[in-house]
Amino acid sequence: MNLTERVSAFVKLGEEFTALLNGAPTTEEGKQLLLLLPELQFRNGWYSEDNIRHRLKTLATGLQKDVLDKWLSAYAIKENVKPEKVGVILAGNIPLVGFDDFRCVLLSGNIFFGKTSSDDKFLLPLVSQILLEIEPRFSTQIEFTEGQLLGIDAIIATGSNNSARYFEHYFAKYPNIIRSNRNGVAVISGNETNEELAALGEDIFRYFGLGCRNVTKLFVPQNYNFNAFFEAIFPWGKAMLTNNKYMNNYDYHKTLYLLSSIPLLDNNFLLLKEDAGISSPPGVVFYEKYNSLEELKKKLESEYEKIQCVMSAASEIPGAVAIGNSQVTGPADYADGVDVMAFLVGLV
Repeated sequence: MNLTERVSAFVKLGEEFTALLNGAPTTEEGKQLLLLLPELQFRNGWYSEDNIRHRLKTLATGLQKDVLDKWLSAYAIKENVKPEKVGVILAGNIPLVGFDDFRCVLLSGNIFFGKTSSDDKFLLPLVSQILLEIEPRFSTQIEFTEGQLLGIDAIIATGSNNSARYFEHYFAKYPNIIRSNRNGVAVISGNETNEELAALGEDIFRYFGLGCRNVTKLFVPQNYNFNAFFEAIFPWGKAMLTNNKYMNNYDYHKTLYLLSSIPLLDNNFLLLKEDAGISSPPGVVFYEKYNSLEELKKKLESEYEKIQCVMSAASEIPGAVAIGNSQVTGPADYADGVDVMAFLVGLV
């Protein structure tokens, strides 16, 4: 297949996602996925149907032809060359978290060899079957395993900080992209509207806060009053309170902190803990007070390697993403800011 044919297949995949979300998939594999959507949470308690649908909708937007053409126009993708076998160690924190790497590897003309996460052995393989029904010629370029990644030419691996150190040692001889733990942070000025604070709930609670772009840390002015924040995020309570895995985390950390006499702010489904750290556990968001935006900008720069994105309504924050849009991403929004497509194009 040439690039035009590969792009066409992914455009049709995006159209199938949209048809599936509207209850009318056209492929047999799409129909199967639609039937499975309500059941997937029983396989992974974090994979609510609402979150899977949100992820499919986001991906469908990024698979429109004009979006793909604009993105790919920046790369000199070579044709008629021997494809490289790219091992991809997949995370399982949010639904289809590995799809971006899947799309990059296949559109670059290389072979995708995915090692599934123990938390998600089914969703991306299901989606790959939809793609294969749309374009069977991808069959020689897609493989999944639960075992070792053997015979690879390059590696893309995503994991915790500890596993990233292991990956860096184990895969040092291969061209590689190794990702460790990063999270989103939000800068609050105190001048946010109720609508902006409500949108911040999307950044915190979408995917139960498990994504690398989810906000796990708030930077707030001295003497900031959290009452308006708690009122604005109240509508998220129903989804959080009815998810056992989320509430188990909330209850566990609340007990742990109270036993240690650690002061908390609490609305019965979210704990706010004053903490210098960036990455908070599910059910908890850290916060830290700042004296001035200039001082804060220096801190954000010093914490660059721990931060995936900065959410803010303040125009003074360089590179900030509008509050509520942490999970609204396109093909060029690469994790950790590492250009995956440039890496893959450079392999051949």
